[in-house]
Amino acid sequence: MPLTIVDFNNFWSPSGGGVRRYHLEKMNFYRYELDAISVFVMPDSRTYTEKLTDSLIIEHVKAFKFPGKWEYRMLWKKSQIAPILKKYSPDVIEVGSPYLLPSLVRKVAKQIVPKAKLLGFWHADFPITYVKRPITEKFGKTLGNLAAKIAFWYARQEYKYYNGIEVSAEEVLHRLKRNGLPTSYHIPLGCDINMFSPQKRDEKLVSLLKQGSESRRIIFFPHRFCKEKGLDLVLKAYPLLEKKLGEAPALVLAGTGPLLPEVLEAAKKFPNIRYVGFISSLEEMARYYASADIGLALSGWETFGLSILESMACGNAQVAANSGAAAEHIRKSSAGLLLKRRSANELADKIAQLLSELNPDLKQSARQYAEKYSWKACFERQLNLYREIAQTSNHQRGIL
Repeated sequence: MPLTIVDFNNFWSPSGGGVRRYHLEKMNFYRYELDAISVFVMPDSRTYTEKLTDSLIIEHVKAFKFPGKWEYRMLWKKSQIAPILKKYSPDVIEVGSPYLLPSLVRKVAKQIVPKAKLLGFWHADFPITYVKRPITEKFGKTLGNLAAKIAFWYARQEYKYYNGIEVSAEEVLHRLKRNGLPTSYHIPLGCDINMFSPQKRDEKLVSLLKQGSESRRIIFFPHRFCKEKGLDLVLKAYPLLEKKLGEAPALVLAGTGPLLPEVLEAAKKFPNIRYVGFISSLEEMARYYASADIGLALSGWETFGLSILESMACGNAQVAANSGAAAEHIRKSSAGLLLKRRSANELADKIAQLLSELNPDLKQSARQYAEKYSWKACFERQLNLYREIAQTSNHQRGIL
């Protein structure tokens, strides 16, 4: 009998993001997989079944939509979970978001499929990113550390009795272990190195961005417009760059988020800041990556940093945060510089330094590092984990 896996995730976004990319690539992997059946439970505006192949099924489930500009929907009731588990009797259940869903799925699974194995996927390092960071910024380090301890306590309750948690970065793996979470399994994500390639460079786009100055440098920032991604630092550092570089660089900003008004204001103020909207096409994203000189990876809280790897696949060395997956990628590849502190002056200095040191070898190092990762290897490793976990008792813990 084929192994049956059911995925629940409240982090699914209909327009973009790393979690969406993970699930789309996972669907591609399982589309014609003969030895497994993958069922993705998609929070949606209505409930229906979409059978794509014998081994790939999407169960759309009507779910509460967060108010305002948020695109996320939330599975939070037993009535949303139970019919799926009854229908498929999965061998393995993966839960990819940490808020209420892990404990809800665990309780429903215990009643309906008690032999099913439970795995979490740590897509967001929420105790650090969304608890410790903002509280430390507002109230200081002592309260920030206390809040993080409470958040990790909450995570331990949510993932209690899980067979393990999948993580994409080694730093996160060690942090979960230190904080008493279930056994962690290292599952690095992948990168489509054919789609994201230096060959996607578009000389017409380069010429447009340089605006008549062949020496003008191009920086591409395609991340969510929010503080945790470092956009506030970018906008503060930009006015300093003209003096350091001799001329203002072209700064291309793509995306959306709470700091969009600041982006629009900066684009009006500075003629070489260009806002290109939200880019949904991977081909278009690759074109901008490959036409840039360097990338910026300023979030110190990434659990993998998929966009960082895609930028590196296009040959871009990075100025990166000194923690999280961003720092991990730079340390392993030697293709970039790390910030010593989070300040506009430090960022401007590091951008100027990296641009002055840029050479073909550095760009090749970025590309070669990205080539080590593939989605096929990611999901083959994960499927092996599923099979191994499925063979254990619910009281065992394994290490992959």
